[in-house]
Amino acid sequence: MNQQQSISNPFFSLNYESALESLDNDFFDLVQPANFSNLTLRFRNNKLLPILGLDSDKVTDKHFLDFCGRFKGRQSCLALRYHGHQFGQYNPYLGDGRGFLYGQVRLIDGKLYDFGTKGSGQTPHSQSRDGRLTLKGGVREVLAGETLHYLGVKTSRCLSLIETEAFTRDGETVRGSVMMRFSRSHLRFGTFERLDYYDRPDLIQQLLDHVIQYYYPNLWQQQDCYIYFYAELVKRIAQLVAQWMAVGFCHGVLNTDNMSITGESFDYGPYAFIDTYNPYFTSAAFDRQGRYSYRNQPSICRWNLEMLQRPLSAVIPFSEMEAALESFPELYTQAYQQKMLHKLGLDNLSLWEAEELIDLTLQLLFLTKIGYQQFFRELRLKFSLKWRESADFIRQDLEFLVSGEETAFLKRWCWLYHQLLFERSLDESKKIARRLEQANPIVALLKSEIEIIWQAIREDDNWQPFVDFIQLIQFDRDNSFKVSSKS
Repeated sequence: MNQQQSISNPFFSLNYESALESLDNDFFDLVQPANFSNLTLRFRNNKLLPILGLDSDKVTDKHFLDFCGRFKGRQSCLALRYHGHQFGQYNPYLGDGRGFLYGQVRLIDGKLYDFGTKGSGQTPHSQSRDGRLTLKGGVREVLAGETLHYLGVKTSRCLSLIETEAFTRDGETVRGSVMMRFSRSHLRFGTFERLDYYDRPDLIQQLLDHVIQYYYPNLWQQQDCYIYFYAELVKRIAQLVAQWMAVGFCHGVLNTDNMSITGESFDYGPYAFIDTYNPYFTSAAFDRQGRYSYRNQPSICRWNLEMLQRPLSAVIPFSEMEAALESFPELYTQAYQQKMLHKLGLDNLSLWEAEELIDLTLQLLFLTKIGYQQFFRELRLKFSLKWRESADFIRQDLEFLVSGEETAFLKRWCWLYHQLLFERSLDESKKIARRLEQANPIVALLKSEIEIIWQAIREDDNWQPFVDFIQLIQFDRDNSFKVSSKS
């Protein structure tokens, strides 16, 4: 980029590094983005700008359009090469087919981050596809990233969403978009799998060194850094899927090419947040066998980690990786219990108490079909210190409509929750209220909410429900932590 561009657009003056680009070009293809004739900025993530070291008041919409829609400031962009296991079957015909790595920046926290596009045109990996992103797909990904982030889930986020000209797909004219994603890395499990497919242990070693140096730098100088890396990745993935399960999130397509090497969730397609607690819920209509159902997510993530062992075995002994993977169930259970207890407002329970309360809560939700998000929202809104006095107060305040066997189950849950509250001090009970507020949002991104937001956009080009939802979930999260910090 030239000096004039750098001065005029704050995005161009960031601290860019050619980290991935400095590797052998066998990892990527140099591509040119599509030239869009019609750009309308629909979403700019002002909350991300301070993280980039930028002042939102000094970043104009034109800056966003030039950077995220016209892709000025870059001589070349990188379409990354990767393969992957899709629904358990190996697919060697993958890669960035409608996006590219725009650039990598070193931010004020000292870490390296990626700017990556989606919907920016065809690449050598597009096959017969158009390289485009529908506007609805872009809206859904913005909503997913922001919602998960404010729920405390490690996730990629969208820096911007720009509407482009319409295009034809499957005989239907659809509104188009291009999205700029902000994440730690776009390297995937499938990036390593591709190198194994072509029998390139030398490149596996090179890529593994790169990953550890840039994304696990605390391990790089250690003698056994390679197995330590794998063990740390196992831990990160276990914690990530525990976060998904606790907030009721179903990713939908957990192929190995959708698994980030940094343990961050990204690539949101047919995702959904569960409405009622149904372990067998599947968000992708084409997942007819339920491989990626809500309940299967932990086991699938473990399986994906196991598949990663094959390429990594060029550097790390299988036996060491298998031993590290054995810790996955325990790591997942610990993380999931902690997240669920916080959703229930509690902390420091014995293992027996935690298991009993969580199991009873899930049984109650499954039996009664009380909304999963609704249940925890009601706990947050209705919680009272008088619940320490009697279980009857809990049942009266929650006002869930139940009958028959469900009534007995609800009474049993209220009694257990009351007992746990009664055993805690008044000061601890006040902390429970704060935990409930932090862990349980007032708004929920259910399928029905997404459809309401999209219907307003599709029928009236009304973006207000979209804007309102984003602002509400941001305000709810920010405000709850401000209140906690003052307590």
